[in-house]
Amino acid sequence: MNRILDVYLHGICAGQLFSPRGSAELLFSYDAGYLEADRPSLSISLPLGKGTYEGNAVKAFFSGFLPDDIVRHRLAGYLGISEGNVFALLEAVGGECAGAVSLYPSGARPPEENEGDVEILDERKLSEILRLLEQRPLLADYDGLRMSLAGAQDKIAVSVKDGKIALVRGTVPTTHILKPAVGDLKDTVQNELFCMRLAHLVGIETPEVGAGWSDDVPYLLVERYDRVTDKEGLTKRLHQEDFCQALGIAPDIRYEREGGPGISSCMELLRGHSLRPAADQLDFLKKVIFNYLIGNADAHAKNFSLLYRARKPELAPSYDLLNTAVYSRLSRKMAMKIGKRYDPERIFPRDWRRLVPDTAVARKNLEELLLTTARSCLENAPALRSSLEKEVGKSPIFADICSIIERRAKLVEKQIKNNPDR
Repeated sequence: MNRILDVYLHGICAGQLFSPRGSAELLFSYDAGYLEADRPSLSISLPLGKGTYEGNAVKAFFSGFLPDDIVRHRLAGYLGISEGNVFALLEAVGGECAGAVSLYPSGARPPEENEGDVEILDERKLSEILRLLEQRPLLADYDGLRMSLAGAQDKIAVSVKDGKIALVRGTVPTTHILKPAVGDLKDTVQNELFCMRLAHLVGIETPEVGAGWSDDVPYLLVERYDRVTDKEGLTKRLHQEDFCQALGIAPDIRYEREGGPGISSCMELLRGHSLRPAADQLDFLKKVIFNYLIGNADAHAKNFSLLYRARKPELAPSYDLLNTAVYSRLSRKMAMKIGKRYDPERIFPRDWRRLVPDTAVARKNLEELLLTTARSCLENAPALRSSLEKEVGKSPIFADICSIIERRAKLVEKQIKNNPDR
């Protein structure tokens, strides 16, 4: 006998996720009525069609809604579920996922939105929730909450209105992601705040981001880019999927060196499916350059997404930008290689040129993008540091990040000016 979850997209039942009892296998089929209405597909890797999907594409898409690594291990342990049992984990926490997807037990329709499902968190309650999050990832099984967020650090989805943070239950859309500091890495809140703000200053689309404190414990508050406010002031969901989901690649092989997507695969995805392929490929390339300049070695394919504002997707705003190079225990190898190199200290112009077509125009445009992005980072980083020190207080992490940016940006300028053909 199969276990079944109904899969909803924008509150409409799109199909069913199956798992045979005694098996970790996942199968998915679209609902016949959904197909007749010619509604959007769940994923590029799961196009509309009759029949049953199975294998890597189903596992990649649905496991992509769950947290990664240690957080997933802790979540499974708390719930008493095997961490490889994607179906059971989604059954427990899949009510509010990334984008506009939600999962409910078969036949159990999502409840109507209710303003009473919003709980304002005062300082005492927020402090309690943050402490609870350390033991209970995603606040699983807490007072009716069913939410799931991908990523390798603790976080929860919340709503923010008039400056007040609230927990939401049922089908009320959340508006922000709250991310506490990572306990064993110094000043991760200040680190991500700096990198996200700098990205905006250099012309990369990012959501609004700010920092707060609860009992002297910092947290990051990031506006959800997969939400939009309609004319009546109501929050609506936008569908999204990360690059691993779109390519049918499971999140546990998200790094290129272990078989995950590389830059060329990501560019091909945009070329073949984006609403604005040329612009999005250029934006993606700028993001690759920016991650190199700020020292973010963890820019893997799950940290890039497609956002569905229309029937065809576009490249989503940047998120999870963090300088990993300042932490000695984290890998120096880049998640996706540049040219043939994973080592950021051994990148030369010839490596960058491998990312674009072998034409004089493409190489010239690439060099201009490298130089303008490097110069913009150099120009904006010192002023941003001063601004953030006034906003959130001084942190040694700001100087560390600025030092890495200065070294890498000046190296890019020197290499292109003096040795463009190396």
